[in-house]
Amino acid sequence: MTQTVLHRADTRGHANHGWLDTHHSFSFADYYDSSRMGFGALRVLNDDIIAPGMGFWTHPHADMEIITIPLEGDLEHRDSMGNGTIIKSGDIQVMSAGTGIRHSEFNPNRDKYTNLLQIWIIPNTTGATPRYDQITLVPKHSENTFEQIISPNPEGAGIWIHQDAWFHIGKFDSGKTIEYSFKKPANGLYIFVISGSLEIENITLETRDGIGIWDTNHISMKMLANSRILLMEVPMR
Repeated sequence: MTQTVLHRADTRGHANHGWLDTHHSFSFADYYDSSRMGFGALRVLNDDIIAPGMGFWTHPHADMEIITIPLEGDLEHRDSMGNGTIIKSGDIQVMSAGTGIRHSEFNPNRDKYTNLLQIWIIPNTTGATPRYDQITLVPKHSENTFEQIISPNPEGAGIWIHQDAWFHIGKFDSGKTIEYSFKKPANGLYIFVISGSLEIENITLETRDGIGIWDTNHISMKMLANSRILLMEVPMR
């Protein structure tokens, strides 16, 4: 029998540090909820707004797959592997922290805010060699269809990570019905509504709502408005 867990946008953890206004779908930093420690291998889903010229100073990570999706504005990235780049809306960034990496992330603009999603996935291996990758999406490839942006396959579409996880993103017209079949039967699917509204499993989801679904291998979604949707299929164990 299909199982679901619903996370409304206004139930997320929230902190406003002035330079950073952030919402946490799962327990993170000073926000703790024992019932929201993640969804399978999906450990962190943060919705960050970074003030102009501000950002995260150099800090370490290890044994985590970190995925950054800018929604508005730009983000300047620098790390201990020597990477230095600016990612923009439409880009996808992946950093496999592995044995350890240090990095900083800043909004390089002086006159506009940056909004991004930062996602942490628990890897299926520890002590991997750190690596960095990014891609730029072609907008028409995700119009009224789901474009794969993350997979466990280095030869597959998008960027690969150390986990049996698949991410898809799409922008849909109101009234569109979309089907999705799970890649692995034991996986779960976490759906995050970047914008818009849809109906799934007789539940209406609005902007920034999230829902986790498991114990099924196929779902159907009906768009109730023009919508942008992120799908994160991850192992549940």
